[in-house]
Amino acid sequence: MASGFDKPPFKVPHIEDSNKRVRVLFGGKIVVDTYKPKLVWEHPFYPVYFFSSSDLPSSLLHRCDQAQPDEGTKVYDLMVGDRVAKEAVTEFTGEGKYKELAGLLKLKFPSMDAWFEEDERIYVHPKDPYKRVDVLQTSRHVRIEVNGVEVANTRRAYFLFETGLRRRTYIPVMDARLDLLTPSDTVSACPYKGWANYFDVRLPNGEVHKDIVWYYRTPGAECIRIAGLLAYYDEKVTVWIDGEKQE
Repeated sequence: MASGFDKPPFKVPHIEDSNKRVRVLFGGKIVVDTYKPKLVWEHPFYPVYFFSSSDLPSSLLHRCDQAQPDEGTKVYDLMVGDRVAKEAVTEFTGEGKYKELAGLLKLKFPSMDAWFEEDERIYVHPKDPYKRVDVLQTSRHVRIEVNGVEVANTRRAYFLFETGLRRRTYIPVMDARLDLLTPSDTVSACPYKGWANYFDVRLPNGEVHKDIVWYYRTPGAECIRIAGLLAYYDEKVTVWIDGEKQE
């Protein structure tokens, strides 16, 4: 269990009490409603919610015979009416390498219909209380190329800084080569920024670079300044800032 002085990087699994009310919806039923969830870091990247065994009615759990769980775990299907979430619940018995998690349950986040902290819906996974996201406007000169073709040029960019991750640059639409962008069907989600849509870049020679541009129509409150702006996948394009090529 965490002490008041613990801070990242943690030894995993790392467990902390949360004082948020957490509810989980599946099949039209609130299957978990607790004021005492646990935040658990199973790896260094982000936490997930775990619950006491008593937080989830055992009548909704059906042992999954096909699953091959790790030592110290039991795997269940979650059943509400005619809805079934296969292998969606893992119970930790305290045996093997999971001693710290004894008596806790984990629900697969994407298998549920919705998750709520207090009365607000959350997406993908809980936010990490040790991470922050800052969006800062910059007048630095940003220029982006794809295989030698300039695709964006601006002095009105926004830099997005997210703890532990690479800085991302968001560019006003009118400072990008819109004639080179083709809408993609790809969608991704971030618990901090929201749902992203993507563009492919089609160069004048017909060369297509899939999903190397994204944008958020309605980002979360802490990232509202990037709404509608374009981000280019730094690792797949060439970026210059104030004339210096970025690595």
